[in-house]
Amino acid sequence: MEIKVGSIVRSKAGRDKGDFFIVLAMDGNYVYMANGELRKVDQPKKKKLKHLQGTEEVSEFIVNKLAQGGRVTNSEVRKALAQAGR
Repeated sequence: MEIKVGSIVRSKAGRDKGDFFIVLAMDGNYVYMANGELRKVDQPKKKKLKHLQGTEEVSEFIVNKLAQGGRVTNSEVRKALAQAGR
């Protein structure tokens, strides 16, 4: 499963193991992700790709907003995860 910006991912390791997040940015082998609750958009979690499990779901709203240079809010991240059933 390819992980890209806007992907909904599940943490496989760490104290957040089992939690779902949305990828906000990528930097080599690392991603920056948030869930809008414990991990806010203004301080996203930095995690290695090998510690994540991708899902087949991608939030098109988040992808489009980030592509247009817009700022994503915590409530939009929570809403996108809720719509995906996470």
